[in-house]
Amino acid sequence: MGLYFEEAEIGQKWQLGAYHFTREAILRFARAYDPQVFHIDDEAAAESHFGRLAASGWHTASAWMRCYVEADDAARKVRVARGDVLPEHGPSPGVTNLKWIKPVYPGDTVTYWMEITAKREMVSRPRWGLATKHSEGFNQNGELVFAFDGKVMVERKDMR
Repeated sequence: MGLYFEEAEIGQKWQLGAYHFTREAILRFARAYDPQVFHIDDEAAAESHFGRLAASGWHTASAWMRCYVEADDAARKVRVARGDVLPEHGPSPGVTNLKWIKPVYPGDTVTYWMEITAKREMVSRPRWGLATKHSEGFNQNGELVFAFDGKVMVERKDMR
């Protein structure tokens, strides 16, 4: 978090934080962005494959992003306090293997984790490296509910 390419090591893992899914937040998100009946209507949700109101998978993904940004901001503040020069944030060329493994229900708290699984230098952009990160979310019962692999461009300190 807040690392230069040279500092990123395969196997590094971070707990990004947790997000509590309230009924109100589930409804608010779903009404705005994913208004399928099993996300916005209790009766229809009870008749669906979920059996009750469930959070949108996109809500679960958005909560991961919030936790990621908050964890990265906190790590960067620590580096600033030490007097470090911070790496520039790079863009993400995308994600793969996005999975919603189990439904997330009102009252669930999902804790998100991220691990560096690969990294490589970018020949086409020598100032940058590319890190692959596997992310997961577990509910309060320790059950895996969400996962994906993402790539992000990471600034190289030696090319600054």
